[in-house]
Amino acid sequence: MRFEDFRAGMSDAVQNGLRVAAFFVVPGPGDPCLCSVLADGATGELQWWVTWAEETYPALTPNCPQFHWFEREVAEQWGIRPEGHPWLKPIRFQAPYRSGEPNDRPLPSVTDFFSVEGEEIHEVAVGPVHAGVIEPGHFRFQCHGEEVLHLEISLGYQHRGIERALLCGPDKRTIHLIETLAGDTTIGHATAYSQVIEALSGVHPSPAAEAWRSVALELERLANHAGDLGALANDVGYLPTASYCGRIRGDFLNQTALLCGNRFGRGIVRPGGLGVDVAADLIPELRKRLDLAFVDLQNAVELLWRTPSVRARFENAGR
Repeated sequence: MRFEDFRAGMSDAVQNGLRVAAFFVVPGPGDPCLCSVLADGATGELQWWVTWAEETYPALTPNCPQFHWFEREVAEQWGIRPEGHPWLKPIRFQAPYRSGEPNDRPLPSVTDFFSVEGEEIHEVAVGPVHAGVIEPGHFRFQCHGEEVLHLEISLGYQHRGIERALLCGPDKRTIHLIETLAGDTTIGHATAYSQVIEALSGVHPSPAAEAWRSVALELERLANHAGDLGALANDVGYLPTASYCGRIRGDFLNQTALLCGNRFGRGIVRPGGLGVDVAADLIPELRKRLDLAFVDLQNAVELLWRTPSVRARFENAGR
């Protein structure tokens, strides 16, 4: 399709409520293609849009801000520049995909960070090495007293290139790459991948396998919610709930280990069904542990929300 039609279609679709799920380049023997995937939340359908890519093109971001990071990524990976992009700079500081493309990216420490001017403004830089269990990231805060006016996050310090590693698959290592995309979403990503493979191959897992997948997904969700509640408590300096939720998150992870032998759920989901035999006699033990964890988590959260200083810290957060 002509780029003018592609651009107009993107603008109309986003204005009508569709979400930009992906925007990327597909190389070919000739000119590469710019591809966009739009998601319709009302129908659950995906739309696929394709246009030919030249070395430059009029940026989509000014009319559709949803393309902001996508266009920065395309420029970084392929050297295809969106002319008129409001703030074109690297995202992950990776080497370009195309051979012969100059690798003249700035270093992460000298990139063009957003700044707020003013005598009473102070800037706080955190990371990429910091006291946390999440991946390295650099956080640049623009503050006025205790009020954070702007936060810019720079990630990609442990960018592993998994997208490129998945090419020419699936093979024996594919599911292991999928499981390690993000440590806290092993089961979610493995399930999504397995469902895609099953849909393409016409395979239908047994009802028992789908039921155990659902159990594993719920345990992963509960562990993440408990961990996030503890992290929120820690962020406002309320350590009792932070400590309790850390332990409770471990309880949910241990229940996942009871299913498959791994606290993060590696090995339980495989295309076609399950990767392990889950015994039905585990159900009473799981129910017992869930009941105990539910009471503990409820108490920890009630303690958090009943504390006036905590509620004051969260008031108007995110506005």
